[in-house]
Amino acid sequence: MIRKSKVTDGTATGQVGIKKKSKVPGVMITQFIETLPDGKSHPDFTRKPIALTIQEGKFAFFKAIVTGDPQPTLTWSRNNGDVSDTSRYQSKYDPSSNEHTFEMPNVAPDQADTYKCFATNEYGQAMVTVVLNVIEVGYKKKKAQQQAAEIMEGGFKTILKRKSKVCPKSEHPEKKEGEIDPKFWELLISADKKDYERICAEFGVTDFRWMLKKLNEMKKEREEEQAQFIRSLSNLKPIKVNADGTASFEIDMDLIDPSSSIFLYKDGEMIPYTKELGDKMKHSLKQIGKKYIFSMRDLVPDDAGLYQLDVEDVNMFSTDFKIPMVDFLVKIQEVKAKEREDAVFECVLSNPFSKILWFGRNMPLEQGDKYDIEVSEDKLIHRLVVKDCMVADKGIYCACAGIKSSSAWLVIEADKDANKGKKTARKTTRAGGSGMDLQKIAKEQQAKLEKAKEERKEQIKAAKEAAAAAPPPESHPTAAPNNAPVVAESTATKQRVVNEPAMAGPHPRGEEAISTGKPAELHVKMNIDCDGTWFKDGKHLNSGAGITITKDGNSHKLTIQSCSDDSSGVYQFASGEHSTQGKVTVGDIPEFDPDDLHKFSKPVIVRVGQNATFKMPFPPQESLGVSWFKDGTEIKDGGGVKIVRERNHSRLLFRDCLRTDTGEIKIQLKNQFGAIEATSELIVLDRPGPPEGPVKTVETSSSIIEIKWNPPKDDGGSAVTNYIIERQQTGQSLWTNLGDVSGDKTSFRDRNVTHGKKYKYHIYAENPEGMSDALETADSIMAGIMILAGPPGAPNVVSTSKSCITLTWTPPEDDRGVPIIGYQVEKRKKDTNQWIALNTLNEPIKDVKYAVKEVSEGAEYEFRVTAINKSGSGDPSPPSAMACAKNPNMRPCFKDPEDFIVVRAGNSARVKICFEAEPPPQITWLKDDEPISSWINIINTEGTSQLVIPDSKRSDSAIYTIKAKNSVGEASFDIDLRVTDEPKAPGPVELKQTVHGKLVVSWAPSPDHELDDRLYYMVSQHDSLTRVWKTVADRLFTTTYTAINILPGTEYHFRIYAKNDMGLSDPSQSPTWGINSNRVPVTSNGVISAEASFERPPSISVPLKVHTPPKGYQLFMTCAVRGCPTPTVSWYLNDVCINSDSNYYITNSFGVCSLHILRVQPKDSGEYKVVAVNSFGKAECSAKTVVRD
Repeated sequence: MIRKSKVTDGTATGQVGIKKKSKVPGVMITQFIETLPDGKSHPDFTRKPIALTIQEGKFAFFKAIVTGDPQPTLTWSRNNGDVSDTSRYQSKYDPSSNEHTFEMPNVAPDQADTYKCFATNEYGQAMVTVVLNVIEVGYKKKKAQQQAAEIMEGGFKTILKRKSKVCPKSEHPEKKEGEIDPKFWELLISADKKDYERICAEFGVTDFRWMLKKLNEMKKEREEEQAQFIRSLSNLKPIKVNADGTASFEIDMDLIDPSSSIFLYKDGEMIPYTKELGDKMKHSLKQIGKKYIFSMRDLVPDDAGLYQLDVEDVNMFSTDFKIPMVDFLVKIQEVKAKEREDAVFECVLSNPFSKILWFGRNMPLEQGDKYDIEVSEDKLIHRLVVKDCMVADKGIYCACAGIKSSSAWLVIEADKDANKGKKTARKTTRAGGSGMDLQKIAKEQQAKLEKAKEERKEQIKAAKEAAAAAPPPESHPTAAPNNAPVVAESTATKQRVVNEPAMAGPHPRGEEAISTGKPAELHVKMNIDCDGTWFKDGKHLNSGAGITITKDGNSHKLTIQSCSDDSSGVYQFASGEHSTQGKVTVGDIPEFDPDDLHKFSKPVIVRVGQNATFKMPFPPQESLGVSWFKDGTEIKDGGGVKIVRERNHSRLLFRDCLRTDTGEIKIQLKNQFGAIEATSELIVLDRPGPPEGPVKTVETSSSIIEIKWNPPKDDGGSAVTNYIIERQQTGQSLWTNLGDVSGDKTSFRDRNVTHGKKYKYHIYAENPEGMSDALETADSIMAGIMILAGPPGAPNVVSTSKSCITLTWTPPEDDRGVPIIGYQVEKRKKDTNQWIALNTLNEPIKDVKYAVKEVSEGAEYEFRVTAINKSGSGDPSPPSAMACAKNPNMRPCFKDPEDFIVVRAGNSARVKICFEAEPPPQITWLKDDEPISSWINIINTEGTSQLVIPDSKRSDSAIYTIKAKNSVGEASFDIDLRVTDEPKAPGPVELKQTVHGKLVVSWAPSPDHELDDRLYYMVSQHDSLTRVWKTVADRLFTTTYTAINILPGTEYHFRIYAKNDMGLSDPSQSPTWGINSNRVPVTSNGVISAEASFERPPSISVPLKVHTPPKGYQLFMTCAVRGCPTPTVSWYLNDVCINSDSNYYITNSFGVCSLHILRVQPKDSGEYKVVAVNSFGKAECSAKTVVRD
């Protein structure tokens, strides 16, 4: 962990440096005393300087505001240079605003740097850093960029002369035996615990207890060093190859001083990197907040090595980049898959590779529910399966092996046949693949690799033989140290050669792990017969106490009869000046607690779809391997299987278990001394499989059907309790439940059958988990023996038409004791041999006659009939005589014709007549018994004749006659066609009174009177009393009319209309007949009466009423207004005129004023007012309306 450290810089003797966090990001505070006096405070920034990028020659400045009691002193400094030159750097303070300013007039490029601002008082110090960037212009800018590139490319090492703790390969000292490479410790400090075993095996370290002890000490020391520069360090991710062909590693690091220098090393040598030049350099370091990402592009095999990241002179992270020598023999190919289909990418490598990296749309892919990653046994064929493809899965997929990669597109075709809004079922097919025989290619490559391996062995063997045959240089033998390997020597004189010890079960690097209680043997073979001495950990050994030392010629052997903890150690054999040694480690194989073993051995029973969990505790051990097996096959983590490994136990989880997951579950614990296993069983309960067929018919009679079947292959994990039987009669859709039988019986007798009927059966197996799928009988089983009816009589043709032939027949003479339920009719077309059934056996014809409508006009057919009973259809009848599908001969007749048609002049006139006749008749049209004109069109079709006049005129009015004639007879029909138009208005109207109370109205005839014999007149009358127009006479064929009940003192008006089949003409208006004009004088017996005046101002005779209608209902408001002349009426809602508002329907009928609202809304509430105005005055009335919710 990163611990807080006390600083000494800037503190006096007896002071402490306590780091504190400011509320302002980027400010570092150091408190000099542990407890601050009341009212006193250490310095802090309330406004920190802001980073500045400015063009050279401009005025640059930083501003800061600090707090603290007593008032802090502010000082400035820079990383690379001093700020003492007052002509270039000026510090100012404004007491009014408490603002400190650091100014740089006429800023120059060499002033670009990281600046520090310190605020100090007697209780502490606050520090903040700020960056100044100066933009150069003109020639200086170009030259500076060239110098920067030269520095980054060539002069980087000379400027930063530093060295890593890992020496470069060129400076590696000669490694002594037993010495561990410093690279080992650097990798362990930055690695996860799960990688310890792999790293130890790579560097040949077997003493894990010693390794862990020393590693903890080194980690503690390293963390203390790191605490000087960083607050925290986390998320250490080792270097890996990305989908874009780059390699990168990343860490989360919180620097105490953001301006601290960061260095990168590869195999101990510093490497240049860039933060800004981008693609111009191979290595780059990118910072995002606290995350630092180192990346490397244009990968080559020489890029492999140990990469380290240091802050100042302290290492923060180390990672080993290994590049295997592998290439793609077969690259992945583009895949086109349909929606919900699996897509396959596959490739072949040049060398075995346990696992390659797969990427999809630049994201790493892992084994799971969506993806299957498969590797062949020879590790040459690698395959990615994208399961259940959707349109969103399309994109580029990439396979990465080392620094080699292969990319291809996945194209998804949408399923056009899918129902919109419904998800289609997943397809079982796979799309893609390489299209080559990958097994053949892999086999050929494997043969090449084996051949190359054998050639290398032969070369090594030849080199060894050549080295043994070469004369060695003359020299006096020197004794080798005990811990150094002995080199075989030979001279002209007789010398002894010592070989390395050969131990029972040889172990790399001369080490062996032996289980407690097992024997062990150590062998040494000399090239001559000589004596030797055995040592253990430097102590001389003799035979006895479980150790036997023997010598057989030039072979020496030490035997440990039963190994114990005391047997562990370094064993050495010495003979004269030569010696050799080997290490023996004794330990125990893993053990299970008996209670835990007994508990684990009990079967785990779950239902389908549930989760199953196995847990096995064990004593914690270092380098303990845990493996899970199912039915002898090792289980890997992924998909529906989850394996959890803890320090003292391991758990195995099966998600959403299937019946196929049933099997033996085994856990294996393994260390260097041996292995132990524990076995359990997983039982997944499910409904049983269907019973085994085929269904056998044991017995069938007119009243009984007995069937038999076999039990299901899979009982679902629990015994079958019973079998359920269903039955369906042939020709019906209903399945009937017949009951069940116990699970120990596999037969059933159906006693409710009808003789001659056929049946199908379903058999279901049932256990406590549910019911299986059905086993269905292959064929229908008939009850009893089949008895078919005899043939009916030959069919007779009753009638024929072009669309129907009617048949009758007689029942069979012999029904053979089984009732007939109906008939089946078949037809055969002339000159063919195929009989076609007109109805199915499931739909028999009940009667002995049938109308065949499936015929073609003019074709000839013959028919036959079959009787149907419970057993099926019997023998067919003799065929009928040939019948032709055509209508019988008949005299022409017309079907519902119209005898009078009116057409507006200018429009097309169409007269359509339908008829029936056989054979087809000859059609003739006449106009007034004369042949029709050539410009009149006649259109004849089957059963229809049509007369068309394109642009009709009044002269086309006539009696048209249609005549139809064939060999059987003749028929005709007359149609009165009238071509007319709306009539013109009648002439002037005259009024004349010859008798008191009667008035003669006469008018001139309409101009169309002579052209249209169906024209007549209509008279409308209006008087000043009722003030409405009413029709007083209609259908007048004369031009006069006598009006009666003419009252004196009343004005009368008359309108005369001409009317025909097309409608009314415009009216002809009569002069006014009334008060003092055109009336018969009336004697008053000498008394002269004064004229009466009817003029008066408006008045409200019936006022508005209050209304409270519910919302959405209609509202009808009325009032009555009087006045002469007729007043103008206006409606108002809340003093706003609504006469022109389309939401209200307003009428005024002879003084009755009405307002209608179809559906009232709350906005229609308010005060409604009616105002009547004429030349003599004004009258008004109002009422309130409230709309209820």
